[in-house]
Amino acid sequence: MPLLTGAEPFRHEGGETAVLLCHGFTGSPQSLRPWAGHLAERGLTVSLPLLPGHGTRWQDLGVTGWQDWYAEVDRELRMLRDRCARVFVAGLSMGGALALRLAARHGDAVSGVMVVNPANKVHGVAAHALPVLRHLVPATKGIASDIAKPVTRELGYDRVPLHAAHSLRNFFRLVDSELPQVTQPLLLMRSPQDHVVPPADSARILSRVSSVDVTEVLLEQSYHVATLDYDAELIFREGAAFVGRLAPGAVREPGLGNEGTTAGG
Repeated sequence: MPLLTGAEPFRHEGGETAVLLCHGFTGSPQSLRPWAGHLAERGLTVSLPLLPGHGTRWQDLGVTGWQDWYAEVDRELRMLRDRCARVFVAGLSMGGALALRLAARHGDAVSGVMVVNPANKVHGVAAHALPVLRHLVPATKGIASDIAKPVTRELGYDRVPLHAAHSLRNFFRLVDSELPQVTQPLLLMRSPQDHVVPPADSARILSRVSSVDVTEVLLEQSYHVATLDYDAELIFREGAAFVGRLAPGAVREPGLGNEGTTAGG
């Protein structure tokens, strides 16, 4: 199937410090492209892959699972490590869970973690019925585009395939068990008004990671897809400052000798 316009992956070859960005469940790179561009403009190497089953039609997602999504970002991380001296991982929603697992499994190969409204659990009574329900009902209503800013839309599916949702539930359980292995500096940014992921998920993550260097930022004006919402610039500033603090000299202001090439979308 052809990609939806705007769902293309993004890659920028910059300096020796890289950021790997992971988009959310049923979403696409479009939700993180402005953040990726902000980081690229500041001289960083940036990779924003398209996860398998995403960016086309919801039926394609239904035949993939968490192993496929994680394998994609794991492969990107390894490629960045071959190219760069330092790699940071970041993610939105399920992408936050992917980033946290990368940190848990790769240890010192990951320099820091940035997550926005990270998801940790599939909530509600229906979650417990998924093992059976997924064989009876192909999909349910979508979760994309929870944004306070008028007109702004997230490029995501309008349906959630239940086979994929069941796999996501299993993935969250796995990541939750691995959170104590996360020791890297952590920047967690969350929206108090989030209609997709409740505050309990961020609280759970903060209580279980072993990171000592932890910063929590509230995104007071945004809903779930905060990277496209009113607090987007705050996310971009906090993210760049986080990387700059941990990798001195890596982040440069636009126009100050930045070099690199951009590909994809």
